[in-house]
Parts: sequence; structure tokens; C-alpha cells
Amino acid sequence: MSVRELDGPPSMLSLFARAGAAMIPGASRLPFVGGGGSRSREVPDLTLVLDRVEIDRERLSAYDRVCGFSLRDELPPTYPHMLAFGMQLALMTDPSFPLPAIGLVHIYNKITQHRPVRLEELVSLRVWATPLEPHPRGRQFSIMSEARVGEELVWEETSTNLRRGSGSSEGAAAPDVPSAEQLPAVATWKLAGDLGRRYGSVSGDYNPIHVHALSARLFGFPSAIAHGMWTKARCLAALEARLPDAFTVEAAFRKPIILPATVQFAEETGAGGGLRFGVRDARKGTPHLDGALRAA
Repeated sequence: MSVRELDGPPSMLSLFARAGAAMIPGASRLPFVGGGGSRSREVPDLTLVLDRVEIDRERLSAYDRVCGFSLRDELPPTYPHMLAFGMQLALMTDPSFPLPAIGLVHIYNKITQHRPVRLEELVSLRVWATPLEPHPRGRQFSIMSEARVGEELVWEETSTNLRRGSGSSEGAAAPDVPSAEQLPAVATWKLAGDLGRRYGSVSGDYNPIHVHALSARLFGFPSAIAHGMWTKARCLAALEARLPDAFTVEAAFRKPIILPATVQFAEETGAGGGLRFGVRDARKGTPHLDGALRAA
């Protein structure tokens, strides 16, 4: 496995510019364009490493506010995803990566928090990708991320992405998360049309399907859609008072949330003390996210 050590967090704007350029016909032949430019059909055996990342207090506070977390001296369980996201995008826009980053569908996310990370701790990050696998609706792969404090593994994540296309009946879907359709609704959330821009401003995720209706329409959406990881973070913020120190939480992303929107949050304590939760459209009941949490 090849290891590439980074000097600092990647520039998100330049990475999205590179990802966008990869969508232009013929651009894959240009040396500075990555993601989908490789003639190889295999995901590169490459790990990106960024050591001793300091937590920005102002950015953390802004993230807490947009996602609904309380202001604390511990990181929300989804915050390390944001720290690693630039590295994930850098990997997916690397010239050796076989698929374009824009157009991928985030279908599944699993986070394991081994313990809370304190604000003053320095975090070291590692990111790599799994090989491409057949899926009933195309091809899928996962981005794996780890966060360590010193040598201690404190957090890890699996984010599974789908490239839609010709599927295979032999392909395996992402791990199944039980449907939250029958869970009782406990809250109603009104989501503003600028939610994608507000979350993007703190997360750095400026994917055009999230930031504006005009750019979202270029990809077949009637308006901007909410970030899946905002939706998962908002669910965990609603459950914050009941989260154990160590746990695993899974989420399957279903239909996108078209902004603005009114959605319902549903949750229930399951067998063994675990939690099941979900987000669905308040009027039609369309499922947007199904989630499950269990203590580690």
C-alpha cells in the first residue's frame, strides 16, 4: 500500500474545481484533472495521512449550531467526518482514481466512536478506499477513515458510495439498516432552502447538488438537496443526551431531501437498549434516512 503524507488539509474549493473539470468531455486526458481520469478500473491502493490536526473552536461552534449539537468541549460524533472529508475528496479526485467524484451517490455511513474526542486533543487522520464491487444498481466502493489521538484509535468510519450504471444480479448492496417507517415521530423539522449552503460553509462540502437550485438542476434535481451527513448529524444531535461514550451508529440514505422541506424525526429504543431512528417526509412519509445505534 502506498502512503502519502499531507502537509495540511486539502483546499476544498480546488478539489471541487478538479472534480467539476473531470465532468468535461475529454478532460480526463489533462494531467491536472483527477477522478475518472485513470485508465485503470481499480481503486488505487493509496492511503492519505494527515497528522496532528488542531480543532478550530470557531468552526466547531458553527458546526454545532447548524447541526443542532450543544456547545461542549467534546467533538460531536460526526465532526471527525468533516475533518476527514477533504482527504476523502482528495483521494476521489486523484488522477489514479477510476470514477468521477461528482455523480457518486452516498448510500451508507457507519461511524464507531471508541471514546469522545476532547477539543484540546490533536487528531491524526488516515483515509483509504476499498476495491470496487458490483452492486444491483451499478458499482460501489467505501471510503475508510480513522482518527487517532497519539497511537489510540478513537474514531472510525465507513462511507459507501454508488456509481449508478449497469448493475449485476450477483452484486451485494450496502449493509442493510432496518426501516424506520413504523417508528413513532417525535419531532418535526422545517428545513430552509439555504441549509445546503449553511452546512457547506462549515463542512467544506460544496457539491453543486447541495448549494443552489440552479446547480442542482444540472444533475437532475428540482432544487438543492440536503447533505446526507447533515441529516445524520441532526439525528444524533436530537439523541445527544442519550448517546453513550462508545457506540456504533449506522445510517442508510434513502430518498434525497429536496429543500426547502418539512420532515419528521422518528426514534425508538430497541431490544438490548439500542436506538433506531429515521427521517421521513412530513406529508408523504417518503423515507430519507434509516438509522440504528448500539453501544460498543
